[in-house]
Amino acid sequence: MVAETLTSTRASRTFPVYRGSGAGAVSFAYGTYEIGAAVEDGDIFEMCIVPKGAYVIDGFVRADDIDTGTEALDMDIGWAGNGVEAADPDGFGNLGVWTGDAVTDIKPEVQIYYPFNGVLKDGPKYFSADTVIQLEANAASNAGHTGTVFVGVYYIVP
Repeated sequence: MVAETLTSTRASRTFPVYRGSGAGAVSFAYGTYEIGAAVEDGDIFEMCIVPKGAYVIDGFVRADDIDTGTEALDMDIGWAGNGVEAADPDGFGNLGVWTGDAVTDIKPEVQIYYPFNGVLKDGPKYFSADTVIQLEANAASNAGHTGTVFVGVYYIVP
């Protein structure tokens, strides 16, 4: 199978991008994608768009346990190039191999949960143009292959 770019409804270029009221009010962009087949190395899942002038302050990736058994699925969270800032496929997290195993007191259910980190360890990330937030696969899934992915992004537009 050939890698492809898959776009959630909220990352569609025709979906209106929410521009917050400013003055530090926190806004939230999100997208969901129902993965229905094996994820291939190089697949890109466009999840949502943050607006021009956004400072991303936090976010997360949540998902079903998409790759069961001996996990191999490796997807990172970052952004696509926007004409001003270059793409950084793992700018918000080089997440390594996804495991849905429960972790007591952190995620007691079988699921995926990763908070954004990456460049955010140094403070908010500014975007000077509308920017697609995306997941990019670095290794194909091994088994199971299907489930819902949900990405949420907290940002301010001063």
